[in-house]
Amino acid sequence: MALRPEEIASVIKKELEKYKTRLIVESVGTVLQVGDGIALVYGLDDVMIGELVQFSNDIYGIVLNLEEASVGIVILGAENAIREGDIVKRTGRIAQVPVGDALLGRVINPLGKPVDGKGPLATNKYRPIEAGAPNVVQRQPVKEPLQTGIKAIDSMIPIGRGQRELIIGDRQTGKTAIAIDTIINQKGKNALCIYVAIGQKMSNIVMVKETLEKYGALEYTTIISASSRAAASLQYIAPYAGCAMAEEWMYSGKHVLVIYDDLSKHAQAYRQLSLLLRRPPGREAYPGDIFYLHSRLLERAAKLTDELGGGSITAIPIVETQAGDITSYIPTNVISITDGQIYLENDLFFAGVRPAINVGLSVSRVGGNAQTKAMKQVSGRLRIDLAQYRELITFTQFGSELDKATQMQLVRGERMVEILKQDQYAPLPMAKQVMIIYAGTNGFLDDIPVALVQRFETEFHAFADSRYKPLEEEINAKPFLTDELKEKLGKVVTEFKNGFKR
Repeated sequence: MALRPEEIASVIKKELEKYKTRLIVESVGTVLQVGDGIALVYGLDDVMIGELVQFSNDIYGIVLNLEEASVGIVILGAENAIREGDIVKRTGRIAQVPVGDALLGRVINPLGKPVDGKGPLATNKYRPIEAGAPNVVQRQPVKEPLQTGIKAIDSMIPIGRGQRELIIGDRQTGKTAIAIDTIINQKGKNALCIYVAIGQKMSNIVMVKETLEKYGALEYTTIISASSRAAASLQYIAPYAGCAMAEEWMYSGKHVLVIYDDLSKHAQAYRQLSLLLRRPPGREAYPGDIFYLHSRLLERAAKLTDELGGGSITAIPIVETQAGDITSYIPTNVISITDGQIYLENDLFFAGVRPAINVGLSVSRVGGNAQTKAMKQVSGRLRIDLAQYRELITFTQFGSELDKATQMQLVRGERMVEILKQDQYAPLPMAKQVMIIYAGTNGFLDDIPVALVQRFETEFHAFADSRYKPLEEEINAKPFLTDELKEKLGKVVTEFKNGFKR
């Protein structure tokens, strides 16, 4: 068979016409220096701040510094495999984490990878870890209560959905205990929870997980673990990752509680990264943008308008103080950002007052708006009684004789302090809190010996449960305590008191 040159030429011509050149352009850089979780990279001229970049061995990093001759990158993972001269590529996307209901009941790291051995997450939805806070028009005032189940907080320092309430105190004063009790109390209250552990011991994180599992709270909770053994870069992004996961639910019309435990260690991790990136140090060697670090995180907590679904993020950051000094740098920063603080005191803790809340220094700037009317009615007197008791207790130390009215105020104050004591992992429903605080503020306990007040409370709740369960339901159902309801409550307390064995 003879080959005709013109036919071969036409076939080649057609094939060449079909062929289109695909030119792939990638922005790449070269590692100049690596160490302590930081890489300095030459090149990447068009990279964005906060962008994810990929090293040659599938390790990722976040761009934090843009300089004239180099780019400063925080490495998310093991730096041992990265060498000088390695190629670094842009990804074109900001750091993001998986979100959605698949995260509930799981323990994950700040990158969204499971660390609980229960297999991969069944979700394909992602959100960037950094996002803008809702603006004024998108928010509504905080007005729905978020019950903690802790009498001292729900009665005097109420927290509302969409609020930011700081828990502050020295180490080992019960800060995490309050946070865990609050999570346990959300059972059946249409709220999802995220617990972000930053710089905690691994044993503490395991204990939190087991406690939540024991009380049936893990099923609606996600734990983000950035333990003390994790890289500073992971501790730095952990709270932002937790907030991004919460935002997915908030914008779906759900209510979310986020615990940041704790922001002191978060600030220390950021200080470490900043100093390694050669950023100029400021007060206490923290960088100049340390305030912005926490304000941009906590401002994302909000109660959205009904048009946007009415969802909310309630943020409870925890800050550790040194020797009770709440005037140091990080505590004052976070106090100025949040809507109030719960201050836990060493002296109270060691005196057996637990939770060790100093009512004088603790405040909720949302106040009564975040309380049920029934609680507001009974707790108005409580704060006054405690304030008078605190003032008078100082005078009694001088041993002067006291008139009868002063003695009665001291008696009432002692019993109110006892009422506000509460065991860990035993949050109380709102109606039960109202009943016992009503009994205390109205003088029903004045003649009960102080040592028996806690037993009186336990037995009173059991008595009311067995004989007057409808009364508790009535307190929950009615918007406030009517005179008739108060009368009923008084009769129940008197009936129990008459049969109480002293």
